[in-house]
Amino acid sequence: MTLISALVAGVMAVGCQDTGAWTEGERALISGQPEVMRVLTIEDEADLKVLRSPCCDFSAAALANPLYAELAAKMVATVTSPEQDGVGIAGPQVGLSRRVVAVQRFDKEGEPFEVYPNIRITAFRGEPQPGREGCLSVPGRRGEVLRYQDIDICYTQPESGRDTTETVTGFTAVIFQHETDHLDGVLYIDKTI
Repeated sequence: MTLISALVAGVMAVGCQDTGAWTEGERALISGQPEVMRVLTIEDEADLKVLRSPCCDFSAAALANPLYAELAAKMVATVTSPEQDGVGIAGPQVGLSRRVVAVQRFDKEGEPFEVYPNIRITAFRGEPQPGREGCLSVPGRRGEVLRYQDIDICYTQPESGRDTTETVTGFTAVIFQHETDHLDGVLYIDKTI
């Protein structure tokens, strides 16, 4: 077992039983990895346990801690790395059972990557449409999935600690649905048509 696998197993053992503060396992996982984190895959049994587990929210204190900013930067560096070249990544994919995603905002000027803690989808509008998806944690596969094109997301602003609701449409809405599924232990392969 590698050091990173041991850290992931330690974080998994804590799961959602903690009170929202950073655990020692989480601290070690985030600070113990380089800028580009290891992406967990379904091909590894220990990784799959993390990918299939529901995630916990962050407390206001955890979001105010500099460790959150370090995690957010590393998630963006990981998803944008040449090895991954993705459009989104979720906490479980880097070994952290927390409700956080990094998503490329194709609906905004410059198509920036942004990080969203404590995210949930609160509304779906219209009829779901089919589209092809892949996943960094399911290498070498793609499948057709039904997703809504118009959704509302709710997340916590790390700076203020306030919850914010936002409407998202188009392909960016699809990315948010894919990534928030990860936070509930759901993979796109569970939803292929």
